[in-house]
Amino acid sequence: MVSDTVGDFIIQLKNAGVVGKSHVSLPYSKLKFSIAKKLEEKGYVAAVSADNNTVGRKLTVELAYTDGKRARISGVKRMSKPGRRLYAKVSDIHPVKFGKGNMFLSTPAGILTDDEARVQNVGGEELFMIW
Repeated sequence: MVSDTVGDFIIQLKNAGVVGKSHVSLPYSKLKFSIAKKLEEKGYVAAVSADNNTVGRKLTVELAYTDGKRARISGVKRMSKPGRRLYAKVSDIHPVKFGKGNMFLSTPAGILTDDEARVQNVGGEELFMIW
């Protein structure tokens, strides 16, 4: 049993991109779906879909690649873990990789990137960094 669903989700996306898979199918959850939609919005994945089957719902994520067939997700780092939760005030949220990456946060306003959190002046739990 996986106790860190977010960490497992982002590592599966990264590993699938490394081996050149076109899509990844995972068990559905609202948190993973909202993170996947935000990744799609930022261009790290191509498409996100969830089947409507009531038993064993699946989340399917289509991976995005650059022109040179390199995956758009080149690296991830899990920040907040089940054993150690990390929270950040809006003043502590800084750009990732000099603006080349994003930090994803779980905030009262939903799942936001570091840029959106600074604009909305809201802090939250640091989920992961991606570049």
